[in-house]
Amino acid sequence: MSLFQTIPSGDNSSDRTRPLADRMRPRTLDEFVGQEHLVAPGKPLRTQLERDDIGSLIFWGPPGTGKTTLAQIIARMTKAEFIEFSAVLTGIKEIKQVMADAERARQYGTRTIVFIDEIHRFNKAQQDAFLPHVEKGNIRLIGATTENPSFEIISALLSRSRVYVLKPLTEEQVVLLLKRALADEERGLGAMKLRASDAVLAKIAAYSSGDARSAYNVLEVAATLARASTEVGAEITDAIVTDALQKRVLLYDKGGEEHYNLISALHKSVRNSDPDASLYWLGRMLEAGEDPLYIARRVVRMSVEDIGLAEPNALALCMAARDAVDFIGMPEGNLALAQAVVYLALAPKSNALYTAYAEVQQDVEATAAESVPLHLRNAPTGLMKGLGYGRGYQYAHDLEGKIADMQCLPDNLRDRTYYHPTNEGVEKRIRERMEEIKRRRSLGTADVPDSGKS
Repeated sequence: MSLFQTIPSGDNSSDRTRPLADRMRPRTLDEFVGQEHLVAPGKPLRTQLERDDIGSLIFWGPPGTGKTTLAQIIARMTKAEFIEFSAVLTGIKEIKQVMADAERARQYGTRTIVFIDEIHRFNKAQQDAFLPHVEKGNIRLIGATTENPSFEIISALLSRSRVYVLKPLTEEQVVLLLKRALADEERGLGAMKLRASDAVLAKIAAYSSGDARSAYNVLEVAATLARASTEVGAEITDAIVTDALQKRVLLYDKGGEEHYNLISALHKSVRNSDPDASLYWLGRMLEAGEDPLYIARRVVRMSVEDIGLAEPNALALCMAARDAVDFIGMPEGNLALAQAVVYLALAPKSNALYTAYAEVQQDVEATAAESVPLHLRNAPTGLMKGLGYGRGYQYAHDLEGKIADMQCLPDNLRDRTYYHPTNEGVEKRIRERMEEIKRRRSLGTADVPDSGKS
């Protein structure tokens, strides 16, 4: 039995057992909607196709943006055999069998396109199995992924492929696709004679977050609900769409790039003192199902990295929000996190502690680890005292102003300054206090006798 399959020409597209999204799949570039930066006249992918110069490709983009459809269109336009692999079901044995078939087919002048949906789920060994056949030209590999190829695809395969980034469809583009589906009597819902206002279609488009497949699925459910009340000519109303939607589709992958994109947006909005953006990105993560304790941990990090001593209460409030999330759970805990991010956004900002500790890390790494000065060491035994441990130590509490003119850094870092407080919030008072300490030290108290205290 051959492992090759022919791309459907459209003859069976009216099969009502197939999902609407599959039936309405574009068959040519002229039918294709979106990705104009790739397939519009004169753009790179279209130019490659018109020149019949398609190599191995990686399509990277969100769900429902046309990755599989483009692969099938390319196979039709180049008159190539089309093999689709499942990253979940395919093993090395199956890959090698197909590669052998492809090599034989090439000898008879037949092109083979191997399409791998969710190629990021293939392990390194599976990806390696394609390499020699890509290099020999036995196959043209087209991979589709929602994850960043830089992280998920082996470098050897990535270097032999051209990466095209697909963008989410706009609401206007999704509405156009939905109108086509309502009007198409051959493949779509045209025979049902359904009506839907532009506002209703726009609602479906908005809730699909640029995912055409999701929008088609909602429309199909809504059409079924509308037909339940009237046999022909029913209207898809706002209420019907609300029932069909149930919950908005949010693009999110807790282990993928969007996870890091959203937490980055939240952190940078807080840092930029934008409470509205902070609340929005927090809501995007929570409503998409992110672990609230993960967000709480990151919020605590923000309090010490971007606020620090400019507002010392920020850390305590964020720890309280973390405890509240852990104690009462969700969805009630979302307000505790909302309170924390708004507080952080509006708090005075300082990264002085963050940069100070980074400089300490650099010095620890780059300078010699000199011994602790003798006057800072305890002397619990006579031998240690005889060796000079603790000699010259000044007990600050016995001094006026509680400050001694005593070196506490090792000699190779003498007079090194790490912490430079800003003039924001509490740090303004801290700066004034540091200046006062420096002034008092300059008066000189080094001649005060050793108190013997430690």
